[in-house]
Amino acid sequence: MEKVKKTAHILEKIMRTIFTVCGFFAAVLVVVITVFLLISGIPAIKEIGIVDFLFGKVWASTADDPSYGILPFILTSVYGTLGAVLIGVPTGIMCAVFLSETKKGIFGNIVRKTVDLLSGIPSVVYGLVGMIIIVPAVREVFGLPDGANLFSAIIVLAVMILPSVISVSETALRAVPKEYKEASLALGATKTETVFGITIPAARSGIITSVILGVGRAIGEAMAVMMVSGNVPNMPGLFESVRFLTTAVASEMAYSSGLQREALFSVALVLFAFIMLINLILNFAVKKKGK
Repeated sequence: MEKVKKTAHILEKIMRTIFTVCGFFAAVLVVVITVFLLISGIPAIKEIGIVDFLFGKVWASTADDPSYGILPFILTSVYGTLGAVLIGVPTGIMCAVFLSETKKGIFGNIVRKTVDLLSGIPSVVYGLVGMIIIVPAVREVFGLPDGANLFSAIIVLAVMILPSVISVSETALRAVPKEYKEASLALGATKTETVFGITIPAARSGIITSVILGVGRAIGEAMAVMMVSGNVPNMPGLFESVRFLTTAVASEMAYSSGLQREALFSVALVLFAFIMLINLILNFAVKKKGK
């Protein structure tokens, strides 16, 4: 018996050490990435000028007189992410409510398996489907010369964030104690009133976490949006061909050099700072609301 306890104690110490090392390694990676982007991105910002870089409206990195304004990329990323969240989050939450309230049934199982399948589809496949189906549909429906625009990118991004929103939200909704629902129904509330008045508010923190994951997926996507947005550095318009922060880096990094390459690292730095800022704001909102 004593030998078993001693062995269990040793195993516990080993596992604690492994967990500590893994956590430390993850923190080190974040620091390394941050330092690398700062070292690589700040020189170009200094040379171009932070005002011209962040608020310039023209990106012409290969012109005889190059210009490195990324305001179109920033606004496009903001509008694209916001549009995807406005479409994808309500749809995902409603689907999560359906799945959490459906105990059994063929249709519920089909929807659940479909969500699992969506989460495993590569980004390039989303882009390919969007290019073949969504882009021509947008062109025909709105009578446009080209359907590769911001609106098409928003639709693709909205679909891409659905698996994250649905899965995490469903888990949060299922974790709500059944006593809450039973008490609400016992007081005379309908099932719909219970869901929207009790269940969803009780699962608020988990749902906001799903939104954070969805925002991260939307703002960090490159390949899919490159295939459906037109990839042109215009100021954003709903039916204009546009370029996101991610696609700006992905489309030019392979042949860039000199100041152009440094400017692309600066774009990556801005994207990194943008994602960190959004996460901090949303996490602060969750903690404040919890208190």
